[in-house]
Amino acid sequence: MTEYHKQDVRRFLADYRAEHPEDVITIARPVSDDQDATALIWTLADKGQHPLLHLKNVSGIGAEVVCNIFASRERIARLLGSTAENLHEAYQARSNRPFTPEVLESGPITEEIISGDDVDLHALPMLKHFDTDRAKYITSGIIIGEHPETGAGNLSYHRAMIHSKNSLATSLHSRGHLWRLMNMAKEKGKPMPVAMVIGGHPLFMIAASARLAFGEDERDVAGGLMGEPLQVVRTPKYGIRVPAHAEIVLEGVIDPEAHVAEGPFGEFTGYSSDRSTNNLFTVETILRRRDAMLVSVAGGNSAEHLNLGRVPREAEVVEKLKARFPSITAVHYPSSGTHFHAYIAMNQTREGEARQVMLGLLGWDQYLKNVVVVDADVDITKDSEVLWALATHFQPHKDVVIIEGLPGNALDPSASGIGTTSRMGLDATRGPNFHGVRARISDEATARAAALLKSAG
Repeated sequence: MTEYHKQDVRRFLADYRAEHPEDVITIARPVSDDQDATALIWTLADKGQHPLLHLKNVSGIGAEVVCNIFASRERIARLLGSTAENLHEAYQARSNRPFTPEVLESGPITEEIISGDDVDLHALPMLKHFDTDRAKYITSGIIIGEHPETGAGNLSYHRAMIHSKNSLATSLHSRGHLWRLMNMAKEKGKPMPVAMVIGGHPLFMIAASARLAFGEDERDVAGGLMGEPLQVVRTPKYGIRVPAHAEIVLEGVIDPEAHVAEGPFGEFTGYSSDRSTNNLFTVETILRRRDAMLVSVAGGNSAEHLNLGRVPREAEVVEKLKARFPSITAVHYPSSGTHFHAYIAMNQTREGEARQVMLGLLGWDQYLKNVVVVDADVDITKDSEVLWALATHFQPHKDVVIIEGLPGNALDPSASGIGTTSRMGLDATRGPNFHGVRARISDEATARAAALLKSAG
């Protein structure tokens, strides 16, 4: 049996299956590359189940598929040696201790190197995720760009579909640091060298969602999450540092002046989106393992898609908020709100503090449109509890804060064409003049009920 390196997704898969067999479903029977993976994930989610899926026989792609890795917050916490309740603190503790990557001469990713006219993207393992998608899509593609002077890298996720034998149509819809690097290349009249990583260790994939200042490098954060430097190799043509233990890497350039059709694709909002920057990624080199498998991320408003994007953001925001407002006891971004809602639980110490907290979070996180603040005894991981707090503590004429004309997310289907949005804070705390005692059942009665139900089978 092959012994894989600890930074290898295959090592993670083997170890996790051995430690938590109940949380992994392996399907050996043939499944289609046309929406079957998505249908499996949605069917399981409807039953409240979010296991890791290993599909060993997927028609049309010639590769095994691993997906739904990030659908469970408990599984993400296990990756960080923690529990779901302490996920934010565990992430911040590790990400705040970064390591500079270790450069190797070679690694599993260099087992096969394909370049020039031999590049054929139609041989890549890809899935169609939704019936409304334009084509098969790469959903787990992490594009790495490097600053031309400092070499500092930027990692970010970008959907991509095949445009031609050697090019992908992709969207830089976040208009983040990669967009800034591309415009720096544009000013010099040059294309931007990039590499796309498809299939890395889950901690590397989480690091790619980190929100850092321009000039800081998510590969350093990946090392922090792993507790050791990320092992990397340089791509053959442009020398971009990519994970040595990845499954597939595409090296090439994005031309700032070239635009091609891309989308629609099922996005995190739950809608099929054709909003795109329509960028062209010309692939000059493919690096891959001989038996490369596809590590896919479920698109749409899947738990996996939402968790992967929000866990680092939540952790950063929670650290900031709790440092400024120690009365905060918990922060939660519910799946029901995609990336646009957040709930805060707190022990309000003075009147108006809930409003101050809401304004702080709405100012920090440009994805958010709505923030609800409740008392600490409300379980904000349950939408029903938050809705109960709104129903019983909230008065619309005095407990709403609305701010207009702020930058929003370009994929928000309700936002303006230029991406501006309004934001709202809802104060559902009881307030100083609230009169009422919450009905409760004693611990003794609850214990008796549990024992009676157990005896009844």
